[in-house]
Amino acid sequence: IRHGDEEIRFEQEPFPLYPGEKLYGKVSPLQVVAPNTALRLRCIRDFKDDKNSRVAGDEWLFEGPGTYFPRVEIQVVEIVKAIIIKPNQALRLRARKEFTDKSGVKRRAGEEWLVREVGAYLPYVEEEVVQTISAYVLTDKKAIHLQATKTFTDVFGKERKAGEEWLVTIDDAETHIPDVYENVIGEVKITTLTSRQYAVVIDPVGEDGKPQLGRRVLRKGEAVFFLRPGERLESGIQNVHVLDSDEALLLRARESFKDDSSEKKPGDRWMIYGPCDYVPPVHVEILEKRKAIALDENEGIYIRDLKTGKVRAVSGQTYMLSPYEELWEKDLPAVVEELLTKTDGRSNDPKAAQKPTGPRNKTRVVTYRAPHNSAVQIYDYKAKEARVVFGPDLVMLGPDEQFTVLSLSGEKPKRAHVIKSLHLFLGPDFMTDIVVVETSDHARLSLNLSYNWFFDLDKTGKTDGGKIFSVPDFVGDACKAIASRVRGTVASVSFDHFHKNSASIIRQAVFGADESGKIRNHFGFSSNGLVITNIDIQSVEPVDQRTRDALQKSVQLAIEITTKSQEASAKHEAERREQEARGRLERQKITDEAEAEKARKDLLELQAQSATVEASGQATAEARAR
Repeated sequence: IRHGDEEIRFEQEPFPLYPGEKLYGKVSPLQVVAPNTALRLRCIRDFKDDKNSRVAGDEWLFEGPGTYFPRVEIQVVEIVKAIIIKPNQALRLRARKEFTDKSGVKRRAGEEWLVREVGAYLPYVEEEVVQTISAYVLTDKKAIHLQATKTFTDVFGKERKAGEEWLVTIDDAETHIPDVYENVIGEVKITTLTSRQYAVVIDPVGEDGKPQLGRRVLRKGEAVFFLRPGERLESGIQNVHVLDSDEALLLRARESFKDDSSEKKPGDRWMIYGPCDYVPPVHVEILEKRKAIALDENEGIYIRDLKTGKVRAVSGQTYMLSPYEELWEKDLPAVVEELLTKTDGRSNDPKAAQKPTGPRNKTRVVTYRAPHNSAVQIYDYKAKEARVVFGPDLVMLGPDEQFTVLSLSGEKPKRAHVIKSLHLFLGPDFMTDIVVVETSDHARLSLNLSYNWFFDLDKTGKTDGGKIFSVPDFVGDACKAIASRVRGTVASVSFDHFHKNSASIIRQAVFGADESGKIRNHFGFSSNGLVITNIDIQSVEPVDQRTRDALQKSVQLAIEITTKSQEASAKHEAERREQEARGRLERQKITDEAEAEKARKDLLELQAQSATVEASGQATAEARAR
C-alpha cells in the first residue's frame, strides 16, 4: 500500500477496492477543452512523461479543442479564453519572465510588445495582457503627434531616437496603432490658408526631419499643411494686407536682401503705398499701417523727424507720414489740460460746463477759441518771445509754444489765485471788492465797492498786446491800489461827514480832482493800460456791532419821527376835509328845504285855482238846470 498517494483510473474493466483503498470523489467525465480556450496547468510534483519532464511549479497550457486526461502530478489552475483582436486593434502584452513567444522572438521579463494579427489569441502563461489598444483613424484634416520614449524602429521601418517627435499623417497610413514606445502627445488639425491669407512658420522642419531652429518660412495661400513638432506660427494666420489709395505700410528690413529696386540693409525703413495688396517676406517686418491724415485749416498734427529730432506742425492739407517721421505727442501742464475742457476757459466756477469730449489726442495741434473782446498770450520757449492773439480768433499752438495761464484774484474780499484763465477779457467789465476803512473818529466801516474797468490799448500794435500781460494779477493789483486810496482819504474825515458824503469822498479819493477842483472821471494804470471808469458804492456797513446797532436804532428812530409827523399831517388834513364836507352838506340841506317850500306854495296856489274853477262850473251848471 502506497500511503497518501493517489491514482487516477480511466476506462477499464470493473475493479474492486482493495483493503486500504478509498474512492476520492465520484466517477467524473473527462474535461473537454473547447476551441479558442485552454487549460492552465501547474505541476505540483516532479514527473516525466513521454515528451517532457516537468518540475514542480512549472505552468503550461493545454490548448483546445481536445479531451484532457488528468494526472495526479498536475493541477488545473484555470480555464483561459482566447482574446479576440478586431481590425484596427492590437493587444499589448508584457513578459512575466524570459521566454520565446509564438513568433520565435525571445522576450525578457518586463518587456512589452504588441500583437497586431487579427483573430483569436491565447496568451502564454509567461505573457500578461496589459490592455487592448484601438487605432487612431487618420484623415486628410487630422494627424497624430507622437514622441519616442526610447530608441526603437517603428512600424514604418524608421529608427526613432528617444525623445524624438514626429507626425503620422494619412500619407503614412489610414490608421495607426501607437507602439509601446510611442507616446501620443495629441491630435494635430490641418492648417488651411485661403488665397487671401499667409502664415510665417518659425523653426520649420527640414527635409531631413530635423527642426531648423531660428529660421522662418513664408507660406502663402492657397495651401494646406500640418504643423510639424516644434513648428509654430508667428502671429497665427494673417490676412493679406490690402491698401487703399490713402493707406501705406511702414516696413523695416530684418536682414540684408535685394528687392526689385534696391538693396536693403538691416534697419532700413521704407513704405509701400496703395492701392495694392502686400505679403511681407520673412526678412521684412511690418511696423505699422499708416493712413493719410486729412486736415482742415483749423486742424493740425505734430510731426517729429526721427533723423534730426525736429518737431513741426502741419495743418490745412492731407498729409502722409514719411518713413522717418512719426506723430509727436505734445504734453501740457495739468492746469492747461483742465482749462481746455471748460467751455469758458476758466476754472473759478466748479459748476462750469465741460466740453463733451474724451481724452485729448496729444498728436493733434492744440487749438483754443479765444472769446470775443479777449486776449490770449502764447510764449515760444524756443524763440524766447511771446505773441498775443485778440479774440474772436482760433489759437493754434506750435510745438514749442505754451499758453500763459492767468492767475487772478477772486471772491469778496479779493483773494489771490482763485481764478485760472487762458484768456484775458479787455472790458468794459466790472469787479466787486469789500474794503474795510476807519474814519478819523475811529469808526470802522465795511464798504462794498464795484469798479467798472477796461483796457485802453491799440489792438493793431504789438507793444500794447504784451503790455496788458505785464501785471500777472491785474484784479488784485487794481483792488489793492483803490483800497489804499480809499482808506487814506476816509481816515481824514469823521463818520458823520463820511456818512453824508460817502459817494463824493470815495470818487475823489480814487479819481482825484483837476486844477479847477472838479472830480476826474477815470483812474488809469500805466503799467498795463487798465482804466477804472466808475465806482459804485453798493453798501456801507459798520464793522463794530455796537456801532451798527446804534446806527440802525438812529435810522429806525428817524423813520418813526417822520412816520408820526406824516400821520399827524394826514389826520389834520382829513379833519379839515371832513368839516368842509359837512358844511357843504348843511348848506345843501337848507337849499333843498327852501326849494321844497316854494314847490309846496305853488302846489297850494294851483289847488286853490282848481277849486275856484270847479265851484264856478258847478254853479253855472246848476243855474242852467233851473
